[in-house]
Amino acid sequence: MSSDFESPMHAWLDDARARVSATELGARAEPVGRVEEVADGIALISGLPQARLDELLHFDRGQFGFAQVLERDRIGCVILDAADAIEAGDTVRGSGDVVRVPVGTPLLGRVVDPLGRPLDGKGPIAADTREPIERPAPAIIERDLVTEPVQTGLVVVDTLFALGRGQRELIIGDRAIGKTTIAIDTIINQKHSDLYCVYVAVGQKSASVRRAIDAIQAHGAPERCIFVVAPAASSPGLQWIAPFAGFTMAEYFRDRGQHALVVIDDLSKHAASHREIALLTRQSPGREAYPGDVFYVHARLLERAAKLSRSRGGGSLTALPIAETDAGNLSAYIPTNLISITDGQIVLDARLFHEGHKPAVDAGTSVSRVGGKTQALALRQAAQTLRLDYAQFLELEVFTRFGGMPDTRVRQQLTRGARIRAILVQPQHAPLRLADEVALVLAVQSGFLDALPLSAVATFRQGLADVLDRDAAGAVRQIQEHGLLDEANKQVLGLALQRLALSLMPPAPALAPAPAPARS
Repeated sequence: MSSDFESPMHAWLDDARARVSATELGARAEPVGRVEEVADGIALISGLPQARLDELLHFDRGQFGFAQVLERDRIGCVILDAADAIEAGDTVRGSGDVVRVPVGTPLLGRVVDPLGRPLDGKGPIAADTREPIERPAPAIIERDLVTEPVQTGLVVVDTLFALGRGQRELIIGDRAIGKTTIAIDTIINQKHSDLYCVYVAVGQKSASVRRAIDAIQAHGAPERCIFVVAPAASSPGLQWIAPFAGFTMAEYFRDRGQHALVVIDDLSKHAASHREIALLTRQSPGREAYPGDVFYVHARLLERAAKLSRSRGGGSLTALPIAETDAGNLSAYIPTNLISITDGQIVLDARLFHEGHKPAVDAGTSVSRVGGKTQALALRQAAQTLRLDYAQFLELEVFTRFGGMPDTRVRQQLTRGARIRAILVQPQHAPLRLADEVALVLAVQSGFLDALPLSAVATFRQGLADVLDRDAAGAVRQIQEHGLLDEANKQVLGLALQRLALSLMPPAPALAPAPAPARS
């Protein structure tokens, strides 16, 4: 029995002796820095001459930071945690590595900060892989054409400004007119798709972030989403790295041949945090006090969105950055930068929003530079002239306000245009299937809605899905599975739409009885 006990003990002692004998003895130099100044989330550090740009630094009291500015005799360090406990004279050590975040499927369904630390109270995240937040964008030779659609479920976007997998589409407009709602509805619409979604909140109020997460949890598929949150109360450093961390988490799926969508809400506040850090680290200010590299920061971030070639797995990463304008000024510094970087923009108009036209998308200034190349064929054929018809209606409507009696053709255009505008209005968090969008466009373009009062168009849309599933199931299946609509199914679909429109027609007014003849 004693031999059975001594055998593992001898093995453990032999292993310990081997490790001790392999240990190198002697003095070892370790560079240690010292905090010279600290204020407003920035620490100026001396004594780390070997530190490199963006290197992760460790403070003695457990905080993290990264080297943002390298000068001859000191380092400008951006602190990623609360800086209240850091004081001048504290020691700092370099890590020899850059900022990394956990990636992988354990992050799905979780709410984390930009360093991957959980914020949802569900315990630690068991991610085995950590990747740097700064990664090079795919080279041109590694990319493929953007041809596959990203269905947002919003009629105004999918029909007029179609999005593709691998595209970068900017959502821009004044504050509180529905920018985040468009992005959230796009995430909700991926409930039954193969897209993984990453929602990055930068500098937002905690209540706004909570509403966005609750909407996705209530209507979408949160188990396929990652929520990266750096609210307004967090440090400028956390807000700065948040978009880069979100892209790294999404690239995990793209690089494995899968598809991902990143929403950044919003880059205007990210630009403000970049300006704050630059001014505090005494970088030279430029236009509107932004540093000269603010364009490069956003360009290198958004260039990471791409559709990869087959040799790289064929995955895609689609980006929906959000930017805020002041009084609709698209020519401001940050909006013009982002418009020139992205592949199109969805512009929201405050006047349309306050008139009740939601989503308040301005069809005249919005554009997608990929456009119909990514649309499902059935939707592209149905909406061929929709944008032109709507633009002509908006122009005619302005002229008819000055009075005068339009002729029959103009009255027909005004009637049709009003119905087009009515189908583009859509309640929030209620995205439509592709088949429903195709049916709506066919109904208005075929004239089935011309005789309906405008108030009945919303009722038509509400009852559309049930009628299609009952009376045109074959057409729905063909559109949903293949994006196509042959002639036979198109006729069946047309008959179902016509019957639904007739059922909503108001009853004809009863004829008044003829007056009795007067007695002589």
